[in-house]
Amino acid sequence: MKLRVSAVQYQLETINSFDDFAAQVTHYVRTAAEYDSEFVLFPEYFTTQLLSMTGSTINRVDELPAFTDQYIDLFSGLAKETGMHLIGGTHVVRKGDNLYNTAHLFYPDGSVAEQAKLHMTPTEKKDWNITPGESIQIFETVKGKIALLTCYDMEFPEIVRMVRGMGADVIFAPSCTDDLHGFHRVRYTCHARTIENQVYVVTTGTVGALRNVDFMRANYGQAAVITPNDIPFPKNGILMEGEFNHDMLITADLDLALLYDVREAGSVTTWNDRRLDLYPDLSKS
Repeated sequence: MKLRVSAVQYQLETINSFDDFAAQVTHYVRTAAEYDSEFVLFPEYFTTQLLSMTGSTINRVDELPAFTDQYIDLFSGLAKETGMHLIGGTHVVRKGDNLYNTAHLFYPDGSVAEQAKLHMTPTEKKDWNITPGESIQIFETVKGKIALLTCYDMEFPEIVRMVRGMGADVIFAPSCTDDLHGFHRVRYTCHARTIENQVYVVTTGTVGALRNVDFMRANYGQAAVITPNDIPFPKNGILMEGEFNHDMLITADLDLALLYDVREAGSVTTWNDRRLDLYPDLSKS
């Protein structure tokens, strides 16, 4: 089975209204539709662009949940219009007294599924008061099982072992990093996770700057479609990548049959060769 994926290097810049945000999102989605994509990934925290409308300096994300209904209506409508699966990056939602940095999957019928980020960075904990998600799941689609793991989550191999054990073949990893150190931490660990678990990872990040939103003033991002390092795939494990820090979209085809082949008869068979006599089977946790 094959699936076509696109990933958006979302340009953060000051806007004046939600309509401006909607127009930018719609541009990317309709561009991906012109390429016959089936899945489109947006970055982590890209909806912080909505905070730029105030013009005053913003140092928290408490106001983002006020846009949740409009955000969901926009992406649900575009998913139904195009027939694509849209991973709407992440958006901060409020549940009770807590804020969650939540990835949203919008199905072609307009329905919505959620996965809250599980591991919080120091900024998320101390400055934005974001609460970590409490559970992990995978998502059934017509093209197989996928997982949504956000940025810092990819730096923890245990959680990727778990979603692979639950059947995920493709991991969509929205990201947001403000310097090259953070960018490379996420990028290198995405590569490691593809090798350890013989899965595809689709990742992307924000680019540009929000001059009046603290912690979003600098962004370093690049979209990539990452594969295991084995003979059926590119030698460097990069099926496709964008131009660093440019406003753009990338598209690639994922062949799930290749994953199944290398798991059974690849140059290395890392998933099957786990020494479960020496360490726990995290895939069944």
